[in-house]
Amino acid sequence: MTVWNPWHGCHKISPGCLNCYVYRRDESIGKDASFVAKTGDFNLPLKKNRAGGYKLKAEGGTVYTCMTSDFFLEEADAWRGECWDMIRRREDLHFFIITKRIERFERCMPADWGSGWEHVTLCSTCENQDRADFRLPILLSLPLKHRQIISEPMLEEINIEKYLRGGQIEHVTCGGESGPGARACDFGWVKELRRQCVRCGVSFTFKQTGANFIKDGRTYRIERRLQTAQAAKSGYSYAPGTGSAEKIKYRLPERGELFERLAKSEFRSRFHLTAKDRTYAEEKGLDLIRSHAEDFIERRLAAENPENDGRQTPMRGHPVFTAQHAVACCCRGCLEKWHGIPSGKVLNQAEQAYIADVIMEWIARELKR
Repeated sequence: MTVWNPWHGCHKISPGCLNCYVYRRDESIGKDASFVAKTGDFNLPLKKNRAGGYKLKAEGGTVYTCMTSDFFLEEADAWRGECWDMIRRREDLHFFIITKRIERFERCMPADWGSGWEHVTLCSTCENQDRADFRLPILLSLPLKHRQIISEPMLEEINIEKYLRGGQIEHVTCGGESGPGARACDFGWVKELRRQCVRCGVSFTFKQTGANFIKDGRTYRIERRLQTAQAAKSGYSYAPGTGSAEKIKYRLPERGELFERLAKSEFRSRFHLTAKDRTYAEEKGLDLIRSHAEDFIERRLAAENPENDGRQTPMRGHPVFTAQHAVACCCRGCLEKWHGIPSGKVLNQAEQAYIADVIMEWIARELKR
């Protein structure tokens, strides 16, 4: 990984900027981070070593560009053309540009940009739903070869699934906020964003917990040196088709506790077997009903990314369908929220049997009502 900062300094434009690490670091040395100036590394991509070769080697990996400012900052308009020239000449490198100013891209892109440059990835930030809904439609409309999204600092639960469905987004990253005064990041937000990525087949990275991390309603204060490691340890990053979700450790709920929680849910508790469902179950017998449940689970739930996930279980038409909604086994999102079984993993035989047991217990309870 290489960082190229052609200029330094920025000004804050959205909620994600509030506790900017650049401002914090500059303040610690008595420097004004709002002052924008070229750096000594302005021409880093073209700098050469004593042997006459480029200092930045192609094998050095991605070049993270303008990390102490914004590449599309207004104050840098006079210098950006030179940077595009350097990027154009170094097609052997891959330049990764993160921006909060995606709306300025079209007026700032080079004349020969065309449909995009293969060696440039543009990554738009979206720290909350408001910024996601403003920036991501713009990101999708631009002529780009590579697009990514980052929600860091993640300030609330966001829904970006409609922006992921078209397959234009290659990767999504999220993470909490670090430093003094850091705002909290809830693990529930992380898991929901990950579920959206799984449903759309988009790779996902949970980069860091942040300093104040909420998990299961409890807030943890996490030291800076541990924030990235703790995120990695969770196993919640996701790469489609790699079995990455198998690393996630989870605990199935105790059965009595589960049914108590379901009974307290206004949505779940409204489901009951109809007279037709009861007659069908009694005539066919619970053994056959269980075989139907096992078949539905295997065909509609067990895959890493089931087809039409979230909509694959009808609301009526079979006792098992009703039961699935009643016990939150209707889709992979509900399985994760209510049962802890992570999205993005192929359900093993034990997990499928557990789901069938829960469904059948609910049906048996209903038949006794």
